[in-house]
Amino acid sequence: MKELLRSNDPTVIAFATALLQGEDIDCFEVDVNMSVLEGSIGILPRRLMVRADDHDAATRVMRDNEIPLGM
Repeated sequence: MKELLRSNDPTVIAFATALLQGEDIDCFEVDVNMSVLEGSIGILPRRLMVRADDHDAATRVMRDNEIPLGM
């Protein structure tokens, strides 16, 4: 698995996940439960991971839809 996206905004993660699913690219969100440790104030970013084989295609999908990857 490779990191595709890191964001504090859950709507960006949800939109990116929907776009990837539409392209049949499997993804997995990590650090979701970190809000329990941080007190639910949203300072710790969530990460969206994809398979290494799908990373290039997933990056193109994000760029085509103007989702900043921060890379």
